[in-house]
Amino acid sequence: MNLFAQVARHTAALKEKGYCIIENALPAETIAALDADIAPRFHRTPFCEGGFYGATTKRFGRLLARTPHAEALVRHALIVSIAEQILLPWCDCIQLNTAQAIALHGGAPAQLPHRDQDMWAAAKGSAEYLVNVMWPLTPFTAENGATMIWPRSHAAAALDPDPKEAPVAIEIPPGAALLFLGSTLHAAGSNRTGDVRRGVIVGYSLGWLKPYEAQWLVYPPGIARNFDPELAALVGYRQHRPNLGNYEGQCPSVLLSADFDPDRPLGAIDALRPDQAELLGRLAGNYPPDLSEPK
Repeated sequence: MNLFAQVARHTAALKEKGYCIIENALPAETIAALDADIAPRFHRTPFCEGGFYGATTKRFGRLLARTPHAEALVRHALIVSIAEQILLPWCDCIQLNTAQAIALHGGAPAQLPHRDQDMWAAAKGSAEYLVNVMWPLTPFTAENGATMIWPRSHAAAALDPDPKEAPVAIEIPPGAALLFLGSTLHAAGSNRTGDVRRGVIVGYSLGWLKPYEAQWLVYPPGIARNFDPELAALVGYRQHRPNLGNYEGQCPSVLLSADFDPDRPLGAIDALRPDQAELLGRLAGNYPPDLSEPK
């Protein structure tokens, strides 16, 4: 099946059920290499505090700075295309919302069911704000706390007081990917084993939203300068037209130039949507307006 057909199939499933599974999205070897890279960080990271994050759970972000294998997850061509199909009706470009590793230790209770879109105080029920991707680092099972999804609890159904369907434990191996919408009700299940369930959550959101991870702090210019330009753009080093997220009136990617000089004055440059540029073109004879005194 070609990329276009795969994007269409999985996008349709997301819109219908609020989630979908991509089998064999990446080689298990890639996932194992990533897991090995971040294992020392898992060991050093303290347990979370608070009832939502969980006192028997460990979390940390900045994955693109911790392991080169994270880029394969974040820039997965099929998944990024699916996210764009879901989100681009409401934005000019998408952005990375988070890339976070999570370890659910034995005995961890089930997480509070929630919708990730609720981090933004905006109208719900029509627009989608977020597409999440859960990547297992260890096999996800019903016993060790696999992600619980409430099917068809998304979109307008997110406004209902109670979900109409029972939750499903998504049992998938490393290499598979679980995609779900920001409007889909979900939660980590309880880990009833003595083993640690590890995974990575990657999220994509509308480009004009404040992201969960403060990307410019997580990946400052000294780090992002080493990224592929498309990856740098995904973590925020581009403007969201018109002119949103600029640096001195220019695309923040200027910060990544090897010869960037913070003391060099910059002139602001338009970053307009095509419809705005077309309108300006039609009005070019009268733009900018003549504000001189009548003769």
